[in-house]
Amino acid sequence: MLKQNTKIPVYFLPGLAANPSIFKNIKLDPDVFESYYLEWMIPYYNESIVDYALRFCGEVKHENAVLIGVSFGGIIAQEMSLVCQFKKIIIISSVKNRDELPLHLQLAGKTKAYKLVPTSLFAQNIDLLSKFAFNKTIVKRLDLYKLYLSITDKRYLDWAIEQVVLWEQTAYDPNLVHIHGDLDTIFPIDNIKDCIVVKGGTHVMILNKYRWLNENLPKLINN
Repeated sequence: MLKQNTKIPVYFLPGLAANPSIFKNIKLDPDVFESYYLEWMIPYYNESIVDYALRFCGEVKHENAVLIGVSFGGIIAQEMSLVCQFKKIIIISSVKNRDELPLHLQLAGKTKAYKLVPTSLFAQNIDLLSKFAFNKTIVKRLDLYKLYLSITDKRYLDWAIEQVVLWEQTAYDPNLVHIHGDLDTIFPIDNIKDCIVVKGGTHVMILNKYRWLNENLPKLINN
């Protein structure tokens, strides 16, 4: 049975292969909000993204919860909203449908080129994982983000990368809140529509634009 709330429960879902410590700088008023942090589960063999999202919904223990997902976590958050009811979905540094994916990821899905990526090496070398997952051209920013990458299970990595490049969603909930940086090189702002733009925000702005998020998330949650 889902718990009744006296405070607003806010669940956080990190980016691909990341652990919840990426949210360490996000501070919501504890008198108003209760924060909960979801951790990546290893997918079952041949598990669909729908079934995976449904399993994740089982980790949400409160009614009318707010769900905040970063990057790949934003994709899973949207899939969760299709099978469970939430007060609000907020995605950060993510995409709302397949058209917002950069062309090279769309092509990777069509050509199956993603299957050539040696994720077994990623499991042994987190530097290789971070460079693939978040673009080789932003090494300096990766030095910050890769500190928080900890999921190296090959089944998870293979599955997660496949879910991104093969994601079929073409529409999105108009009530969805999308926060996106204008300097995001993983999901370029040119492809993104209907979002709140954070100037100077990169793909890792959950770490370095936390002041903006701490100031604005409460208002976005309550609107």
